[in-house]
Amino acid sequence: MGKTLSKVSLWSRTGEMLAREVRANSEFVVDGVRRLDVVAIGDWLCDALGRFAADDPQYIVPVAHGAAVAALVDNHLAFPPLDYEAELPPALLAEYRAARSPFLETGSPALPQGLNFGAQLYWAERLYPEQMAQATLLPLAQYWAWFLSGTAVSEVTSLGCHSDLWNPAAGTFSKLAHEQGWAGRFAPLADASAVVGTLRPDLAAATGLSPKVQVLTGLHDSNAALNAARGFAEIEAGDATVLSTGTWFIAMRLAQSVTLPEGRDCLVNVDAFGAPVPSARFMGGREIEGLIEIDTRQVDITPDQPHLIAAVPELIASRAMVLPTLAPGCGPFPGGQGGWTHAPADWFARRAGACLYAALVTDAMLDLIGAQGALLIEGRFAEAEVFVRALASLRPDLSVYVANAHNDVGLGAIRLIDRAIAPAGQLRRVAGLDTDLTEYRRQWRKQAQAGETKQ
Repeated sequence: MGKTLSKVSLWSRTGEMLAREVRANSEFVVDGVRRLDVVAIGDWLCDALGRFAADDPQYIVPVAHGAAVAALVDNHLAFPPLDYEAELPPALLAEYRAARSPFLETGSPALPQGLNFGAQLYWAERLYPEQMAQATLLPLAQYWAWFLSGTAVSEVTSLGCHSDLWNPAAGTFSKLAHEQGWAGRFAPLADASAVVGTLRPDLAAATGLSPKVQVLTGLHDSNAALNAARGFAEIEAGDATVLSTGTWFIAMRLAQSVTLPEGRDCLVNVDAFGAPVPSARFMGGREIEGLIEIDTRQVDITPDQPHLIAAVPELIASRAMVLPTLAPGCGPFPGGQGGWTHAPADWFARRAGACLYAALVTDAMLDLIGAQGALLIEGRFAEAEVFVRALASLRPDLSVYVANAHNDVGLGAIRLIDRAIAPAGQLRRVAGLDTDLTEYRRQWRKQAQAGETKQ
């Protein structure tokens, strides 16, 4: 269950994706506050699972984005979960920020809106004091595990995803979570790969699936992508970074100890085995979507790739570029007020420029986490040739790879069932662009840093 799309995919025991159903998530507002429409998604999920019944699936693994939390009272959803893009009342956000645990403890930066889901809990206690006082809390992926099985659990990849609620080094709830009383209200912890129960009888009857289908705890979506990437020897063998691309671009480095700067959207994720994962991110998919003003598939559609590559030299020569940041408060330049300089009129050039922008921001993120060795780009934008080739040009110090752009998160999920399942095919080494980006990057960084200084 992503921020933009909800997906259900069916897999063989050998790691082949057999089918997939996709639903675009729509905005849902209750009492003037943006929410996650989990009821509508749940209805769609049951319909989608019913279409897989003839294949007799044996397991379901929930995966979800990390910035959401559900509250259960008397084993029912107490209220629609808050959407992380809902704007907290400014006074309430300031009050919450004063209570937060420090970055050095949690690895969670102070983020806008409800991206720290501790802020969502703080707000929910003011909106629903009676329900929150008796609620069992669980992250979004585990909400779906409960929806499917009736068993409520929590799990560390979601708790450790910029929530403010987890201490990655200690592997325990943060001081804030204890002080606010939330630590004791979360459902019991379970490993991502643990079977929490079987499919609820009413859902089995409604979908035609066997009531013996086993439901796993599940995990955070970017960590599922990381788990898939670890199936490649080039990634598992040494120092490597996985760049997950979707609504968010998240760079996760497989290194145990890295000092991260606060205030530049760096964070410490926690992997499916409880280990800290130094990370950096920006809202890449959303920003590209805003730049091209149409469906983001248009930057990676196969027939257009030669035209987009061909547009790059003129972009560089004319110094046409996009400056950060288009999603305020996010990314390595959170204070910048970005947009085009010397915007090109050509449609291919504008799309190519959006990809160059994404590569330049990603390059800055990789510096922040000290990326070394190998870089695997996966997800929706791994097939955007300008983006991946520009990144290879900007990072000659890294071996840059792409894999299948569609099977990453689902594959990582089923590898929780069987670690022996390997990704299909081989990694492809990415060649840099023929155009030198050295001066272009220097000018871009100079202007990006100047934009930060003005704030």
